[in-house]
Amino acid sequence: MLETQPDLSDKMIPFNKPYFSGKELEYMSLAIQNGRTSGNQEYSKKIDKFFCEQYGFKQALFTTSCTDALEMCSILLDIRPGDEVILPSYTFVSTANPFVMRGAKLVFADSCSSQPNIDHSKLESLITSKTKAIIVVHYGGVACEMDTIVDLCKKHELYLVEDAAQAIDSFYKGKPLGSFGDLSTFSFHETKNLSCGEGGLLAINNEEFTSRAEIIWEKGTNRSSFFRGEIDKYGWVDVGSSFLASDLLGGYLYAQIENLKDIQQKRISIWKKYYELLKSGEGKGWYRLPDIPSYATINGHLFYLVCNSVDERGALISYLRERSIHAVFHYLSLHKSDFYEDKHDGRVLANSDKFTHRLVRLPLFYELTEEQIEYICNTICQFFESKND
Repeated sequence: MLETQPDLSDKMIPFNKPYFSGKELEYMSLAIQNGRTSGNQEYSKKIDKFFCEQYGFKQALFTTSCTDALEMCSILLDIRPGDEVILPSYTFVSTANPFVMRGAKLVFADSCSSQPNIDHSKLESLITSKTKAIIVVHYGGVACEMDTIVDLCKKHELYLVEDAAQAIDSFYKGKPLGSFGDLSTFSFHETKNLSCGEGGLLAINNEEFTSRAEIIWEKGTNRSSFFRGEIDKYGWVDVGSSFLASDLLGGYLYAQIENLKDIQQKRISIWKKYYELLKSGEGKGWYRLPDIPSYATINGHLFYLVCNSVDERGALISYLRERSIHAVFHYLSLHKSDFYEDKHDGRVLANSDKFTHRLVRLPLFYELTEEQIEYICNTICQFFESKND
């Protein structure tokens, strides 16, 4: 760390600042000039092709959000009232809502003790004759233990959905996240490594769903087949909605995709710098750093600390804010939400609650400088040193 700390106290370091390549407006302008700004146009098709070629997905569909991609999953899986869906409690509400909307009973799973991902060792005990799918969330872009989860789904004939909202360009034992699930979803919200303000992607790896996915995506019509000349007219053939994202957003996102390698290298270098500078504090018992299993990679999506108590977490966030550093907590356990608490089966999910109360996220974005990282880490160390004087 810096021996002489710079004075950055009058310049708020934001939690997030969206990346901008410089070509976003150019590509959006080209979409306007071409007169094709609706969904499934030039840039949308380029995005879908990129994801299939880069990560081996059988089909990819650019959507208005990751939430909408998950809603497509719930339709494709034909989720009905009485079906049970297993998912982590420590996740964003978007993981749950699409399945609730179709009448599913949510069965919440706890996190691992060492990191926020779903505890794969406890999943089989949650499976019943009514279970239809398991949804996993790769928290912070770090892979869940997929071998066990894939085997469980095969053994019990369950569908697997990967909520890979944070997991762009991250891997499990060398295989891309998003390529394990029958269906997988990604987010391009402004907080993500690749962003276009709002946006998402549905990746399809099970050919059972490829034809129907395109229909659901196109408002329940076979319009895409018509434009490819496969049929002489199109009509309403299934349920669906307008899940396509505008090609204006497609142009914005494609400009970022072209810079994926640079974005990833920079974000990963920031992640590693945080880890290097904060490692000594973990050794002193001040907090815990992210635990990265040997089977997983990091993609630089977020960096967090796990404090020793909720009060300490709150005090640290306030201390940082007073010194112009915007750090934030993350998810609130869904099984304790106002909406679902009285529907939960009463199991104690201690690890999910632990991360709810003790996890704090630090600023991480492309333009974050080494000087700012050192200032943030020095300030964190000052907080804990003052507590232990």
